[in-house]
Amino acid sequence: MTDSKPLILLTNDDGIHAEGLRYLRMAAENIGRVSVVAPEAEQSAVGHSITLYDPIKVREFSKNGAFYGYGIGGTPADSVKLALYSLLPKPPALVMSGINDGANLGINVLYSGTVSAATEAAILGLPAMSVSIDRKKDPPFAWALPHIEALGAWVIRHGLPRGVALNVNIPAIPPEKVRGYRLTRQGLTKFRERFERREDPRGSHYYWLTGEATADDTAEDSDVAAVRQGYVSVTPLFYDLTAHSHMEVLSCSLSNL
Repeated sequence: MTDSKPLILLTNDDGIHAEGLRYLRMAAENIGRVSVVAPEAEQSAVGHSITLYDPIKVREFSKNGAFYGYGIGGTPADSVKLALYSLLPKPPALVMSGINDGANLGINVLYSGTVSAATEAAILGLPAMSVSIDRKKDPPFAWALPHIEALGAWVIRHGLPRGVALNVNIPAIPPEKVRGYRLTRQGLTKFRERFERREDPRGSHYYWLTGEATADDTAEDSDVAAVRQGYVSVTPLFYDLTAHSHMEVLSCSLSNL
């Protein structure tokens, strides 16, 4: 007998052994039939990179004596492509990426491998959502599960516009204290970067990128404001990066060249 449950593909950027992925699987199993295809090693902040000039190795992983999923020697975007074209028996009804430890808000979404896995799925015509929780240290992944189940079931039931993925950020508070869901825009908050200069035992210098998020965009409709106010932020993302609102003024300027 064919399993009538919808097929859900899970991936992430923290690697197949990540706790966030394990919790994401727990939520997804309550709404569908789950397949895991994820990077074998951590791929944080790789953005939307894909592997072109190296082979992508695939290994099967088991947990507690049962098949858990495929770990690949590639990026989050690679995972989605490989799953769709080679590893899954049919296209999934939903792709979910996460759970990321730490929010993916504002301009950070451009760097995030978690978000890029979802946008790659959208490019390929699949409904998709990335999920992050707003705490980096000891993230309470269990608090995210009811929100993941609710939103995942909603997407499967209603679908998404073609090419659109949802970037979901969940405040790190108990589910009963969450104020609801808010449809938001991607804020403009960015990371204030700096490099720490250090010296190795042989006297050579090296640098660590560090810094902190700024509060540049706290407007009511932004993703940052929603999470800070205790809402689950749901931001629809589209892969067309054209600055449409500036086309006319740039066209006039270019015509004078």
